[in-house]
Amino acid sequence: MILDWLERRRLVRKGLACDKTRLSHTEDTLQERIESSWVARLIILAVFIVLLHLGVAWGSSSDTREDQILAFIIFISGLMLMELDCPGVWRTNSHLGLFLGTIWFNLMVVKALYLVWIAQAWPMTLFYFLSPCTFAPFLITLLLGTRAGIFSVVQFSMLAALLTGHNFTFLIISLLSGFTAVYFSQNVRKRFDLIKAGFAVGGLNLLCALVLGLVHGGSPDTLGRQALCGIFAGLLTVFVVSAILPVVEWLFQITTTISWIELADLNHPLLQQMTMEAPGTYHHSLLVANLAESGAKAIGLDATACRVMAYFHDIGKIIKPEYFAENIPPGANPHENLSPSMSALIIITHVKEGIDLALKYRLKKQILDAIQQHHGDSVVTYFHQRALQQQRDAREGGKIMNMREEDVPEVSENSFRYPGPRPQSKEIALLSIADAVEAASRSLEKPTAQRIEDLVNEIVENKISTHQLDECHLTMNEIRAAAEAMSSTLKNMMHTRIAYLKKEKPSASTVVKSTKRSSSAGPSASAAA
Repeated sequence: MILDWLERRRLVRKGLACDKTRLSHTEDTLQERIESSWVARLIILAVFIVLLHLGVAWGSSSDTREDQILAFIIFISGLMLMELDCPGVWRTNSHLGLFLGTIWFNLMVVKALYLVWIAQAWPMTLFYFLSPCTFAPFLITLLLGTRAGIFSVVQFSMLAALLTGHNFTFLIISLLSGFTAVYFSQNVRKRFDLIKAGFAVGGLNLLCALVLGLVHGGSPDTLGRQALCGIFAGLLTVFVVSAILPVVEWLFQITTTISWIELADLNHPLLQQMTMEAPGTYHHSLLVANLAESGAKAIGLDATACRVMAYFHDIGKIIKPEYFAENIPPGANPHENLSPSMSALIIITHVKEGIDLALKYRLKKQILDAIQQHHGDSVVTYFHQRALQQQRDAREGGKIMNMREEDVPEVSENSFRYPGPRPQSKEIALLSIADAVEAASRSLEKPTAQRIEDLVNEIVENKISTHQLDECHLTMNEIRAAAEAMSSTLKNMMHTRIAYLKKEKPSASTVVKSTKRSSSAGPSASAAA
């Protein structure tokens, strides 16, 4: 590796190589190995267990071995449930580290607050509502989904109750507020929705304060303080989560729905540049976004993510827009003067150019993956067939000129193949189908409902037969449902209006005759009118 780098630097200094490098796909990178490594997973679990035991022993003057064993049992039981109910978190080490790290941090904050409360001998009823026990549920639900959020509520509440002196009341309040936080943050689309979720947690704390006051006979002043503490804790937790959310997204390469919606703004500089330099590609991207979004909604995927990926999937065409069909004006095809291999090279290069632009503008990793994978390792069929036809013509001409067949160069299919990889996620697979469907729909001269359905089914069958959907984990039922949704959307996009009957314009002779009749009618006719 070092020798290769030194050799490259030497060639760059001599002007014999380019200093610019492109993003390329490797089958098994170090990061991918770490993400799925059992060794790394065991290290994460061991570190959490050690830190959890230290947290149990922190600030305790008595023997804590019983509590440590109980905490270990709770944690191991939770791991079993996680593997069954949250396999995505369990199998991705970075997500597992985020999950356990967030829970541990929240536990330590609660434990520190508890130790201060005990030292100052303040009433425990205020501690119940002032504790930030919704921090982990809020953050985990936003980043890892609802299932992981529900699991974090149970795991955190049981461990927090253990760390705060086996407090059953705190366990109930923590569970109720945590479930409320998950429920109201599962469909957050704007940052203001987080504030609404904070008020919902505050309302739940207010209700719990009223119930505790009735049970323990608290005064109205005490109930008011408890309610204010609950509302304050809920809103403060939401503000902290909202502040650190972009940082955590960047560190763990996770994109939340809030970020996807922010990226869906069509005023992004790249999209604005596309409208000016490649308007046909821009229009194509908008139509692909509609198709991909409808397919995602049909099978329960993140429709906003699919829409944003579609917006940016062809940004590489900005570099040479005049070579792509949607931007070529009638009668001016630049490919007529190029060889099929050169045309295919220009078409394929838009993927690499798109990755370069995405890196330059620091787009999300998921968008980079969509740019790189939406064509998979498919073949540029049109130019490949054109090259084969030229090869056949050359061989026929060679027979006339007594040339040998081996003198005609072979056409390599790999020269017309995209570099790949194939789509690795369901969202990118839908984008791949939508892109092909929209491009093929332009060739329909009389788009009827049946022809549109046949076109979509033919494209889906081609994707399956060429193994482009083998690595995205889409089931056949999901593919069928997404194809039907795309067909319906495409029918609405390509519907035709009824041709209205036009009024025939009167001929010159008719106008003259009408004028003569009206003049011969005299004043009586005008009076009748």
